[in-house]
Amino acid sequence: MALTFEVDPAFDRTLRDEITTLWTDVSNAGGAVGFVPPVTADEVRPELVKHLAGMVEGRTRLVVGRDEDGTVAATAFLTHNTHRLMRHWIGAYTVMVHPRHQGKGYGRELMAATADAARAIEGIDAIRLTCRGGTGADRFYASCGYKEVGRVPGAIRVAEDDYRDDIIMLLPLMR
Repeated sequence: MALTFEVDPAFDRTLRDEITTLWTDVSNAGGAVGFVPPVTADEVRPELVKHLAGMVEGRTRLVVGRDEDGTVAATAFLTHNTHRLMRHWIGAYTVMVHPRHQGKGYGRELMAATADAARAIEGIDAIRLTCRGGTGADRFYASCGYKEVGRVPGAIRVAEDDYRDDIIMLLPLMR
């Protein structure tokens, strides 16, 4: 069954808790979403609050995918670029699909819904995202139409002796 997507849903305690749980579960399953396992909901929550502040200020948009039970199963945050010469592209952050839904095609659905949400914003010509090297995420994003446009070797330190590339990818939005 496909996910049901919503852009900028009403944010309440239930949604906050479901996204916190999703983010914690994805992180603890090894997902490259800003943490290294193990992580707790109490560690994740302050990062979500930063995204919420951006939403309140109108700088960040939220794409939520719900499964057949109505539970949050996937998210992506779109953040407007504030630099006056770069406002024509938007950044995608904290792109997640719950581990129990891996392999169902939900990641592709999320990326398509994210692209549709970005296309609906006047003046946006592309989506930029970054991903952690060594995870295979770059291959996934490439399969969704993103092109690698840059790489910073060793920019991400996930452990004292484990450095990963920060891979920059871009999806031009054809109108």
